[in-house]
Amino acid sequence: MTLTAESTVKTTPAELKVVEMTKRFGSLVALQDVSLTLQPGTCHGLLGENGAGKSTLVKCIMGFYTPTAGEIWLDDQLHRVKSPKDAHEVGIGMVYQHFTSVPAMTVAENLVLSRYDHSQVINWKEEYEALHAFMDESPFRVDLDLPVTQLAAGQKQKLEILKQLYLKSRILILDEPTSVLTPDEADEVLGLLRQEVEAGHLSILLITHKFREVMAFTDEVTVLRKGHLAGHGQVKDLTVADMAHMMLGEERQAKTVTKVALTDMAPVLQVQGLCANKDNGLKAFGPVDLAVHTGEIVGMAGVSGNGQRELVEVLAGQRPATQGQIYVNGQVYGATRSEMASLGVFTLPEEPLRNACVPGMSVAENMALRTFDRPPQAQWNLWLVLKAIRQAAEELITAFSVRTPSPETPIQNLSGGNVQRTVLARELSAPEIKLLIAANPCFGLDFSAVDFIHSAIVDARNRGVAVLLVSEDLDELLALSDRILVISEGQLVYDSPIAAADVKEIGHRMAGH
Repeated sequence: MTLTAESTVKTTPAELKVVEMTKRFGSLVALQDVSLTLQPGTCHGLLGENGAGKSTLVKCIMGFYTPTAGEIWLDDQLHRVKSPKDAHEVGIGMVYQHFTSVPAMTVAENLVLSRYDHSQVINWKEEYEALHAFMDESPFRVDLDLPVTQLAAGQKQKLEILKQLYLKSRILILDEPTSVLTPDEADEVLGLLRQEVEAGHLSILLITHKFREVMAFTDEVTVLRKGHLAGHGQVKDLTVADMAHMMLGEERQAKTVTKVALTDMAPVLQVQGLCANKDNGLKAFGPVDLAVHTGEIVGMAGVSGNGQRELVEVLAGQRPATQGQIYVNGQVYGATRSEMASLGVFTLPEEPLRNACVPGMSVAENMALRTFDRPPQAQWNLWLVLKAIRQAAEELITAFSVRTPSPETPIQNLSGGNVQRTVLARELSAPEIKLLIAANPCFGLDFSAVDFIHSAIVDARNRGVAVLLVSEDLDELLALSDRILVISEGQLVYDSPIAAADVKEIGHRMAGH
């Protein structure tokens, strides 16, 4: 496709129907008989907790996944979309959570690069004429000559949307488009896109966690829960409570865990006025105040991207705080390796293979990352005692049921559940543990691994360990926590003992309402 003067002619919106879509990955059913209709010239919200099946559904629509069953209809014609190129050819475009533009190239170069043509020679004089004409008709303006690396996050997101408008997409799928934007930028972007919808130029499928965005910018909503269709309806006929009920459900089978009643609970972790920034320099969270006591599991609920990842990274020494103070057992804590050892702070980070392990090193070596420089695994704090490292690893492999061919197997060769068991063994086996910080410890694991990890966390709590459990799985938090917090847009907006927790109110707060 080459843009010419007539490329400024607006596209017409299309109707998209997804009929009984199912997607299985082996024995895992990620999506089961989900149907959805995006009416032409409307904005349709797609809601659901993390893991509800939203990404799986849109990846089937875009051709990244081949559905196990189901059909895609566009304007009453059946289409077999086998790749994103097929999706583009029928007018479906997608704006992803993460930027896809080339940072070193200019806005103009990225727009031309996004095309699916095979031109060998680019006439930049003609291209610029067409690009300026396109910009004059577009809802957003971005300087064509600026390198992408010089754009602010809001401008980068606008460029991602502009690329799809430039490609004449009639249906636009937006995957959490406001996650990297400030509230004002989010309202501007969605407001301008809403104008395009109302003008009859686009149909939009908006994936979001935020009820406020659904209420303000969409006409209809579909809600998924655990891979199934949980409900749908016209937004004007629904309340936030209705959507929260669809998204979170009402009947929850609480997991049975045996907790020991503990007395004389003293604060172990104390956070006062803590703040930190995201990678792009915008504030990630804060100021935050919280406390976790001996023998207490404090669960932190929140939709991904609301500051909880950065908070865990600060507590684990992986990100600097911009202000505030952290105390562990009454002592100032700066999250250095020596402080973590002396104060008994241990972590189960998200994505353990990336954040808690050295992939090419063996299981035994990874299990020794905490202790390799101390007796009996080190002599005179200098020489490694390999026999002692292997013996300790063998004991932990047995105690924590780590399935590995041998202690010398590279940890990257293990399944996700066994990588997590390896990290769990290293972090929970130390007798000096006082504080455990766990972030989404069971994400993507099978049922047996989940049960094992849950039991290990509760056992640590019963021994008097203070546990901060950050998770996007509300059922997990309700089952394990003694107290539950909600973080939204970097602020703690809810705090309740688990016995008094209101699931609907938690859902409202998680969604920023």
